[in-house]
Amino acid sequence: MRLPPWLGSGTRGRDLALAGVSLAGGLVLWTLGWQPQIRPHPDVPAVLFLPPLLAMCVAVGLRLVAPRASLAVGTAAVVVDIALGGSLGAILIYTQVLYDACVYGPPRLWRWLLRATIGLSVVGAIVGVVLTDQWSGVAIGVLVVLVGLLPVLTGISVRQYRDQAVAERARAEQTARLVELDRRQAVSAERARMARELHDVVANHLSAVAIHATAVLSVPGLDRGQVEAALRVIRESSVQGLAEMRQMIEVLREPGGDGTAVPELVSARLAETDELVERVRAAGLAVRVRTDGAPGPLPVGVDLAAYRIVQESLTNALKHGTGEADLTIAYRPAEVVLTVENPVRRDGAGLPGAGAGLIGMRERATLLAGRFSAGPHDGRWRVRAALPIGEGR
Repeated sequence: MRLPPWLGSGTRGRDLALAGVSLAGGLVLWTLGWQPQIRPHPDVPAVLFLPPLLAMCVAVGLRLVAPRASLAVGTAAVVVDIALGGSLGAILIYTQVLYDACVYGPPRLWRWLLRATIGLSVVGAIVGVVLTDQWSGVAIGVLVVLVGLLPVLTGISVRQYRDQAVAERARAEQTARLVELDRRQAVSAERARMARELHDVVANHLSAVAIHATAVLSVPGLDRGQVEAALRVIRESSVQGLAEMRQMIEVLREPGGDGTAVPELVSARLAETDELVERVRAAGLAVRVRTDGAPGPLPVGVDLAAYRIVQESLTNALKHGTGEADLTIAYRPAEVVLTVENPVRRDGAGLPGAGAGLIGMRERATLLAGRFSAGPHDGRWRVRAALPIGEGR
């Protein structure tokens, strides 16, 4: 059964409810006539024990908002109660006050209470032995231990467990932030890499435009067919370059892409998968390749992303698999679908990884408005990416 929200942990309603229950229990004990307990003044009217009991319950209600005030009010009330002869209800409620002071009060408060209750226990035992002139007088010290020292020790233990839980929670949150930071850095690095690759491709298109334009201008006497052929090449290169330039700008607009990386030579294409497979086979991974559909020209962003996804998937299969993998490349009218499946080691052995590869593959597919999934499938690990290639490929 769940408690109502106003009785939740740390709420004011819970403190007031606990104070009310304490008052009700104390009144029951008062009605039963369980006072005085020590009996220094047996003729004290029973009604005089009610104000200390009420003050003790007020101290319970202050346990969260004012731990020091709660301890002060409770201590004053128990002193008055003991001076009157001592009532069982007030003494029992005072153990709750001591416990709450140790759990919710400042560290200095519980340290002081620990020293004070130990000292009072020792003094009570000595005084009991001196007054009774018997070793049985040590029972007074035992009562002080039960009423004072034991609640304090319990409160200290609970406080230490709570502090440890808070520290563990903070450590877990810090670990989660570090993981998120690593993920963002991996995404940023993948975006920068894609931007560099697209930069080189756009540069190649612009170079082709410049070369053909220079040829038209420098060669005299070209007929109309030659001029149209050169202009057709210039137009195709310009259109492709503009499309890829827009894609590169979209990449650079995302957080983490600043466009300041130095371009590097790019030759990664899905058509070069055979060479990649041969290198992976030489490294010890038995790869079975299957192609569905007729291969055709792909947009440069899709071509680059497809190659990188295959490369990373086969690398992961080599690191974490059992030595074999299946690669399927499906060419469809509107998309190209890549699937890499491999069995995984049952003992979890394999080369360690940071998980940046999956993040990079997912980021490439997302930037191209594609779909990506990776995870267990029929007892094997499957990576699947569907990259849109547009119409009229």
